Amino acid sequence: MTFTAFRGLAAVLATSALALPAAAQNWDMPTPYGDSVFHTQNITQFAADVEETTDLDITVHSAGSLYGHPEIKDSVRRGLAPMGEVLMSRLANEDPIFAVDSIPFLASSYDEARALWDASRPMVEEKLAAQGLTLLFAVPWPGQSLYSQDPIESASDLEGASFRAYNAATERLAQLMGAVPTQIETGDIPTAFSTGRVDAMITSPSTGVSSQAWDFTSHYTDTQAWLPKNMVFVNTQAFEALDDATQEAIMSAAAEAETRGWEMSMAETESGIATLEENGMTVSQPSDTLSDRLAEIGQTMTDEWLEEAGEEGTEVIEAYEAASGM
Repeated sequence: MTFTAFRGLAAVLATSALALPAAAQNWDMPTPYGDSVFHTQNITQFAADVEETTDLDITVHSAGSLYGHPEIKDSVRRGLAPMGEVLMSRLANEDPIFAVDSIPFLASSYDEARALWDASRPMVEEKLAAQGLTLLFAVPWPGQSLYSQDPIESASDLEGASFRAYNAATERLAQLMGAVPTQIETGDIPTAFSTGRVDAMITSPSTGVSSQAWDFTSHYTDTQAWLPKNMVFVNTQAFEALDDATQEAIMSAAAEAETRGWEMSMAETESGIATLEENGMTVSQPSDTLSDRLAEIGQTMTDEWLEEAGEEGTEVIEAYEAASGM
């Protein structure tokens, strides 16, 4: 081959290489909840939105199939998975700021929950950034309410009962009601009730529906105690290794997912309670006696949280109260 022919071939190969599409990247994303849960459905749509506008393919591993809930945050922090989802309050043992949305009756409506998130988000982002994580979005569960086999007229009705706990806040709530906290993951709820490991729980109507709570409880007391959030975050190093266009696409899809997720949560509250009733559960409002005692417990837990969180906690609460007009 002559030198001129070689140069021509090289030019053709170079041009062909430039014409090839960029190789797609594949990311795994572990989540704790099953495909029927609206959080997972929202995340699946988020992944599809990213894939539609970038060369990044995100495989959502739901129901703890890749990593269990307690392992997800560290798996992302260590780079074993680029992004993941966790219940924010599961990180309360690391820093009390992560527990602010699980203080009973501090924010017990969607408007209040949004104001609290706006007030606490900058600090949550700062805490995650210190661990090499970048927050993408957060979506609340419907308000947490009581499930039991018998009517709950007062907190004393739960004294000595085994009470499902899923974070530090629910453990403390159980203790203050005189119940015995028992750590149970979402997927284990039906078995835990059927085997007598737990007698009552406080959780969202969506979890009640997904676990078919009517099979093992008969009463739903609509306390709407708090609206805990799930967070979706990404390993910062992995995120910053992406090109600018892909980073922008992820953040845009994340903003849409947060807006969509809050709307899905509100719709889930109405449909979830309706489904519980349709399946024979008795839905009732808390009695004055129960409400008064739960309010006392809420104030106790707020005071305890402020003592633990210090100046940072005071800063968040003051910002929240200013935003919500409290």
